[in-house]
Amino acid sequence: MKNFEHYKRGYYMPPEKSTKWVEKEYVDKAPIWCSVDLRDGNQALIVPMNLDEKLEFFKELVRIGFKEIEIGFPAASETEYEFCRTLIEKDMIPDDVTIQVLTQARPHIIKKTFEAIDGAKNAIVHLYNSTSYAQRTQVFKKSQEEILQLAVDGAKLLNQMAEEHGVNYPFEYSPESFTGTEIDYALEVCNAVIKEWKPTPDRKVIVNLPATVEMSLPHVYASQIEYMSEHLIDRENVILSLHPHNDRGCGVADAELGILAGADRIEGTLFGNGERTGNVDIITLAMNMFTHGVDPELDLSDIPKLTELYERVTNMHVYERSPYTGKLVFAAFSGSHQDAIAKGMKYREDQGDGMWTVPYLPLNPEDIGRKYDGDVIRINSQSGKGGIGYILQSKYGFDLPAKFREDLGYTVKDVSDKAHKELSAAEVLDIFQRTYVNIEGPVQMLECHFVQGDGISTEITIMKYGEKKVYHGKGNGRLDAVSNAIKKHFDIDFKIICYEEHALQVGSNSQAVAYVGLEGKDGIVTWGAGIKDDIIDASVYALISAINRTGVL
Repeated sequence: MKNFEHYKRGYYMPPEKSTKWVEKEYVDKAPIWCSVDLRDGNQALIVPMNLDEKLEFFKELVRIGFKEIEIGFPAASETEYEFCRTLIEKDMIPDDVTIQVLTQARPHIIKKTFEAIDGAKNAIVHLYNSTSYAQRTQVFKKSQEEILQLAVDGAKLLNQMAEEHGVNYPFEYSPESFTGTEIDYALEVCNAVIKEWKPTPDRKVIVNLPATVEMSLPHVYASQIEYMSEHLIDRENVILSLHPHNDRGCGVADAELGILAGADRIEGTLFGNGERTGNVDIITLAMNMFTHGVDPELDLSDIPKLTELYERVTNMHVYERSPYTGKLVFAAFSGSHQDAIAKGMKYREDQGDGMWTVPYLPLNPEDIGRKYDGDVIRINSQSGKGGIGYILQSKYGFDLPAKFREDLGYTVKDVSDKAHKELSAAEVLDIFQRTYVNIEGPVQMLECHFVQGDGISTEITIMKYGEKKVYHGKGNGRLDAVSNAIKKHFDIDFKIICYEEHALQVGSNSQAVAYVGLEGKDGIVTWGAGIKDDIIDASVYALISAINRTGVL
C-alpha cells in the first residue's frame, strides 16, 4: 500500500510505567453499565429513531437491567428534548434507573439541558469538551490553558445550574478525544474539573475517558487508564468510566483491559452500534464475563428477541458472525466439528458434571435463547455423519448405526453439493426417508407369517416386478428366516452385517424403526431402514429396503 509513511502514532504514552493491570487474569466483577444506545448509538443511525421507537428501546434497556441510560443530547433537537420530557412527565423512569444527558461545555446548551431534566428523580449531567492535540490545534485553535479553562467554566456552570434548580444530580466529565490527548494534560484537566465539583461519598463524580477514536493497541489504552486511575485526585470519590470506540476493531479488548487497569464503569451500546465502526459492544463484554463464570448483571437470556427489536427500530443488521448474537456464531458446518459437538453433547448427557465443556461451543446456546436444531448443527456439502446423525436423533428420534450414518452423510452431502445450498433438518429427514426407508421397488412385501418349531419358519408374500408370489424359508430367527427365503428363491447372496432397532418415541403408540446393513459378494454394504407399528414388521421392511437398494434384482 502507498502512503503509509503519511501516518504516525497519534496517541501518547503515560509519563511513567503503568502495567500493574498485566498481573490480573480476567474481569471478575461486572462494571457499572451505562447504555448509550439512545444517544451515541442513535446519532449514528442513517435515520434516527422516532419518539415511539426510542420509548420502546428504553423499556427494553430497563428490562435487561441497565441502571444508567444516556437518553440523549436534549439541546440538540426537538425530538431529543421531547423524548426526555416524555420519560419524565409520564413517569416512565423506574426509581432505580438513572437517566443521563449529554451537554457541551457551552452556557446556553447547559441551561437547555437542565430545563430538559427538570423533575427527574435521578439524572446524571454529562459534560464534555475535546482536549486532544489535533482538536486544539486544528478545530478550536486554542491553547492547553484555554481548553482547560473551558472545562472548568463548564464545571462551574453545572454547579450554578444545580443550585438554581435545587437539585443534587451527580456530574460526569469527559475529555473528548482522550486517546489523542497528552496523558499528563488529560489528567490536569480532569483534576481541575474534580476540584470544582468537590465529590463526596454520597455524590461521586464520574470521570469518563473515551476512546473517541481508537488509536492504539489495547495494552496502551490500559496503561493510559491505569495512570489516570492512580493519579486522579479524590480517587475514592471518583467513578472512573470508559467509553471505547472500535476504529481498530479492539473496542472489547480496550474495555476489558481498561477494567483490569482500574475502570469502574463502561459506556457502550447493544451490538456495538455507534459512530464509524461503532461503540464497544456491551453484549460481547457481558457474555465474555458470563462464559468465565462471572455474573454480568444484565439479562441477556433472550438474544433473538433483543435482536429483533434492535434491527427493527434502528434499521441496522446484526452481522451473522457477530460474537454471541450473530445467526451463525454457533453454527457448525464442518463434519469434524459436528462430530465433536455431537459427542460432547452425548458426554454431557451421560456423565457430565453440569459444567459446560462441549467442544466448539463456548457457551450453551439455550442460555441466550437459541436452539440446537437450526442454530448449531447446520447441513451443507461440508457436513459429516456426526452432524447429520445428530439432527436425525435430536429432532426426529432416529439413532442410526455408525456406518449407516456415514452412508447417509455421503448421500446428504451429495444433494447439498449439487444443489449448492444448505439443507434444513426437514430436508435431511426427507432425504433419509426417500432413500432408505420402506423402499418398495422392485420387491414389495405384502404379507409375512412365522411359525416357531425347530427354528423359525416363514411364509412371505412378495410382489416382484408386479408378480405376486409366496415363498418359504427357515432360520434361527425371524429376520434370518426371511433373509434365507429371499436368498433361496431370488438366487442372490448377501449377509446381514448389522441389525439394530428401537422405538421412535416413548409410549405404547410409538412406531418402531429397524436398520439393516447387507454385504454383497463384492463386499459392498447397502443400508435400509423400516418403520412400522410392530418391530418385527419394521425389521422385515428394513431388510427389503436394503435388498431393493442393492440393485441386483
